[in-house]
Amino acid sequence: MDLRVFLVEDLQRMRGLLGELFDSMGGLTVVANAGTEAEAKLWLDEHPGGWDVAVIDLVLEQGAGMNVIRRCKADPGGGRVVVFSSYATPGVRQHCLDLGADAVFDKSDTGGFIQWVQDLENRENSGP
Repeated sequence: MDLRVFLVEDLQRMRGLLGELFDSMGGLTVVANAGTEAEAKLWLDEHPGGWDVAVIDLVLEQGAGMNVIRRCKADPGGGRVVVFSSYATPGVRQHCLDLGADAVFDKSDTGGFIQWVQDLENRENSGP
């Protein structure tokens, strides 16, 4: 079964690139996109437990990704949260982890991000 990805990214081009990346990797399906904090929170409210991994950018068109991390972690049926942002400084990274993010990657570390997602997909789909 494919992992359900909830993608929170304000740049349409980046959403498209990440969607293509996940398609090419296999085992991952983007179930929803959000470009603002309000859109992300609304989708999460309407789809509790409807995602396995949330990929969150910190700087959104409106609002902040850190608030989306909080909302994701409040979903008892929610999955893993990974931050993928151009602003993942050491202090920001630690704050995201303190909020409950499972991993934080700067967009310059695309290889590390891809490896983390592949490892997650392999763990989740290997089963007992």
